[in-house]
Amino acid sequence: MADGTRKGAAPLALTPAEMLAEAGTLGRRMADGAKLFSDVRDEDVQIATTPKDLVWSQDKVSLYRYRPLAESKGLPPVLIVYGLIGRYTMADLQEDRSLVRNLLNAGLDLYVVDWGNPSRADRYVTIDDYVDGYLAECVAFIQERAERDKVNLLGICEGGVFTTCYSALYPETVNAMVLTITPIDFHADQTENRAGHGFINIWMRSLSPEDVDRLIEAQGSLPGAFMGSVFSMMTPMRTMTKYNLDLLDALDDKKKFLNFLRMEKWIADRPDHPGEAAKQWLKDLYQDNKLVDSAFELGGRRVELKNITCPVLNVFAKDDHIIPPATSQALRGKVGTGDYTELGLPGGHVGVFVGGKAQKLLGSGISDWIAARG
Repeated sequence: MADGTRKGAAPLALTPAEMLAEAGTLGRRMADGAKLFSDVRDEDVQIATTPKDLVWSQDKVSLYRYRPLAESKGLPPVLIVYGLIGRYTMADLQEDRSLVRNLLNAGLDLYVVDWGNPSRADRYVTIDDYVDGYLAECVAFIQERAERDKVNLLGICEGGVFTTCYSALYPETVNAMVLTITPIDFHADQTENRAGHGFINIWMRSLSPEDVDRLIEAQGSLPGAFMGSVFSMMTPMRTMTKYNLDLLDALDDKKKFLNFLRMEKWIADRPDHPGEAAKQWLKDLYQDNKLVDSAFELGGRRVELKNITCPVLNVFAKDDHIIPPATSQALRGKVGTGDYTELGLPGGHVGVFVGGKAQKLLGSGISDWIAARG
């Protein structure tokens, strides 16, 4: 055949001239990439750049209010609550892929809580402290500042568990609650039976409570670097190829290269998880699955899901291998409101926030839903 192959046969090997040409192309790309690396400065790779102001703080916890980007719709303020295993900056990674900017452009009054950088000194801080203490104080501050009886809560991952607990314990203060990639039934991954999904759930069930205690007591916390390695092991092929194949592909485009570096910057900024709060997270929830059974206790009170009477929007990622969809969808039928909506979006645990298609649907889906319940 004209292209040097037989019908149905594999292509023939490259000729020496073609091999030289490809080697030359690779060499030029590597040289261009080296120059791109040398030209990039830290200020080029800033994340979470949407303007905001510190309005309240206590201990290591800070509350920020974002400056408006559009005319206000006059709705109750929205408080974004991220988890302790990670950083809220994921919601504002870059200007063109930012949930924060999408919500601000929709005219919402937006706040975010930053849990700071816990250390060994925070060894005995519990989820009780985060929900009944810091989160409750943030809501009270927003209520007073906005002169509102109720606020909207937007919980992300572990932060969604915090807002779920808060909404069950303080239903009179919540206008509406949005959950994104939030586990409710920590054993529901077993119903999906999807290879590579729910690895953390399986791992935690394989450990004894004493194993978890030893894991935490060794450092006085659940180290962020340790959890980062766990997440990397969940996708080994992706981890092995991103610093060669993915990075090499990104070097052809400065914008793509900077976006790659922004993601790596977020991944590297993983705080430690306070020890006692980590024990509750791993033993009470991952192992004993107390939340979905309304057996989880904070401050001596049971977190009864049926006490959640505000409208609920439950957003999950269809290909989430960290929080399998079934673990989030388990909330359906458990809350005490008839206004319950689910929104399944394409992408994985992080992709739902930064993926081109998913993050646009996420921002508009949340803002439209909240606006309809103002």
